[in-house]
Amino acid sequence: MSSSHVVALVMAAGYSRRFGQHDKRSAMLASGQSLLATSVAHAEYSFTLLRVAIREDDTPSLLGLADTMALIQLQTAHLGLGSSLAEAVAALSHDPRLDHVQAVAILLGDMPCIERKTLLALQRLATRDTILRPCYEGRPGHPVIFGREFWPALETLSGNSGAQPVIRRHLSQYREYDVQDDGTLIDIDAPADIARVDSRRTEQAP
Repeated sequence: MSSSHVVALVMAAGYSRRFGQHDKRSAMLASGQSLLATSVAHAEYSFTLLRVAIREDDTPSLLGLADTMALIQLQTAHLGLGSSLAEAVAALSHDPRLDHVQAVAILLGDMPCIERKTLLALQRLATRDTILRPCYEGRPGHPVIFGREFWPALETLSGNSGAQPVIRRHLSQYREYDVQDDGTLIDIDAPADIARVDSRRTEQAP
């Protein structure tokens, strides 16, 4: 599938309570970019189409996002990830600029280590009627790509369950793709994780 037929949706509307008092989305990495800006930049480098979902009361510049970034500002973020996904996917469904899109890749704003080659490979495998997920050493990771056939189901999500109920209801159309990319599993939950990610990125630098 062409990259222009998959839209990346970066979910960044959570409240990150495990991170402490500070908003982890604006936590700075050693690169000088915020955590969210780094995750978004990786997605932007790999996808032709991109939307970033944040809370309705967020100030994008404080999160390190450019003024030109295509945003979905959610009213239901306080209700949990499932509710946020439902609102965000509904916004995609009703965007006439995305009528040709066949799938959505749902990325998380606190996962800055996914490799570009992984994102490109997943896009090539995406179809309208499959759910696709990377798998590293037997462990499923992110992003999860939902064909457009499943968007109405995503729009019915609520609470904090995420998209797992949709996957469970459509196991016959669920596929895992083996990758050699542990970044598909690495997210930032606590301040100490920032140092580990910075160290990892330094070791991988040429």
